[in-house]
Amino acid sequence: MTGGREPVFLGVERSFTGKRWRERLADARLGLTLAQRLSVPEIIGRALAARGVGVEDAEAYLNPTLRDSFPDPHHLLDMDVAVERLVRAVRAGERIAVFGDYDVDGATSAALIKRFFAAVGAEVTVYIPDRLKEGYGPNEAALIKLRRQGIDIVITVDCGISAHGPLAAAAEAGLDVIVVDHHVAEATLPRAIAVINPNRLDEHSPHGALAAVGVAYLLCVAVNAGLREAGWYGDGGVAEPNLIQWLDLVALGTVCDMVPLTGLNRALASQGLKVLAKRRNPGLAALADVVGLDARPEAWHLGFVLGPRINAGGRVGDADLGVRLLTTNDESEARALAMRLDGQNTERKAIEAAVLEQALAQAEGERGAGVVFVSAEGWHPGVIGIVASNLARRFGRPALVVARQNGVCKGSGRSVRGVDLGSSVIAARQEGLLIDGGGHPMAAGFTVARDKLGALREFIEARLTAEIEAGDIGPTLMLDGALKPEATTVELVDLIGRLGPFGSGNAEPRFAFPSVRVAKADVVGENHVRCFLAASERQGGGRLKAIAFRSAGTPLGDALLDRSGLALHIAGHVRRDDWMGREGVQLLIDDAAPAHGETP
Repeated sequence: MTGGREPVFLGVERSFTGKRWRERLADARLGLTLAQRLSVPEIIGRALAARGVGVEDAEAYLNPTLRDSFPDPHHLLDMDVAVERLVRAVRAGERIAVFGDYDVDGATSAALIKRFFAAVGAEVTVYIPDRLKEGYGPNEAALIKLRRQGIDIVITVDCGISAHGPLAAAAEAGLDVIVVDHHVAEATLPRAIAVINPNRLDEHSPHGALAAVGVAYLLCVAVNAGLREAGWYGDGGVAEPNLIQWLDLVALGTVCDMVPLTGLNRALASQGLKVLAKRRNPGLAALADVVGLDARPEAWHLGFVLGPRINAGGRVGDADLGVRLLTTNDESEARALAMRLDGQNTERKAIEAAVLEQALAQAEGERGAGVVFVSAEGWHPGVIGIVASNLARRFGRPALVVARQNGVCKGSGRSVRGVDLGSSVIAARQEGLLIDGGGHPMAAGFTVARDKLGALREFIEARLTAEIEAGDIGPTLMLDGALKPEATTVELVDLIGRLGPFGSGNAEPRFAFPSVRVAKADVVGENHVRCFLAASERQGGGRLKAIAFRSAGTPLGDALLDRSGLALHIAGHVRRDDWMGREGVQLLIDDAAPAHGETP
């Protein structure tokens, strides 16, 4: 034990990236029991046990199904009211609009609602606000405009729970609003005919971790059942849709919104990836072609390949491009939209890189602080969320990034495991420090007047630092055990994949390779260090291909490129290497430390 902390793994108290290594597993005997019961390597049993999987649940965990985990949608408050109103609207031919957010969760939620209602014979208008001109969430001008265009019902998705003023104005104008959201709510709900949100304070749903698209999917399932009971389907009329076909949208929004991939979310993502592999959505198929994605899609493809491009329109381009891509059935239009989004993503990356460089410079000068809080004039509001994610990952602390412009500041924050950022932002709004703001434990957004930025920083830092100190939270790399290079086979990697999909709340298993040497290393691509790891003959020999992305010029990259031949403990996650048709394994390096106790 060091300073009252839990034991470190392999003696690594501070790695080349400044992290303390800890083993995820708490019950080694359970891990061994699971391995024996499932006839899998012990390392798989240990990884299952570390994720809280019991002996009775192990088989179901390795084969997640919606049948075992899908709830009755009507357990959510106001679902009955929403279903009755929407069934009546469909049967009467009333006009419906969906008001979405401009991120992936909002885009997929809006696309899901549009596709479902189109399939049951109702026309749906989609409205996505412009990030720079209108900001986040419903605004009065847009809602009144929709009403004047003849819209009878508006469904807000991934927004609306804090839009008290705009929704009150909409109600006065005779517009029925149904809020479908998942962000943390306050005691007073906005004025709407129904507020469906598993995170209402008066809600007892066990599914508070759902992304907005997950809540929207429950609504579609419930409305579908309501229409069936009302006799809407059959007899030469409308054919009942198969809602499974849209799980690719649900998986995409769930993964990209960083909600925990456990329980129902994991089942939705798992089944959604299977639907995505069938390439039935023309927009997603076109986007996969544009980026050269020809492998079986995995969660990381959603989070790091497809998601950022769908996000790009809302960040630096046209806010509705993502929804248009996800809802079109025209293959030529899908191809054109996919190419536009790919181009805007390239533009986004250039803007992001410039902001990140400046943000890192600020953050490096404040390494002693418990929270990363950076701001500057002229930063593009469309990239500050991504920059915040980078800072939180790099420093192992909650990070808030603020773009100042014309006396008003737009901020975005990302948190770390065990620190509830969304609640602190809501508390700041209740204290009168924010113009607007909200979020969930891992992410939040806010708008603050320039003259209150200092007070906001003090407030947020005080709350979050107290949480960090109480939970002994610091830069930590959690590991699932140790492997040898020769034991890292394709078969093992495929077994590890059955623990997925991986993401927030269900971290991809990471393993340490103790006392290996870098046999060969060079810099490739955009500052990536490619190398081969070799074990000693005493350890059984063996070599493993590895790469550390964007590490050149960092202490980690320098250690890998060092030709002195010193032994290193190297940590990362293993994946299939199918490049050029080969069938092998590659280690994606996250971290390293000296193997003999030297201080990095």
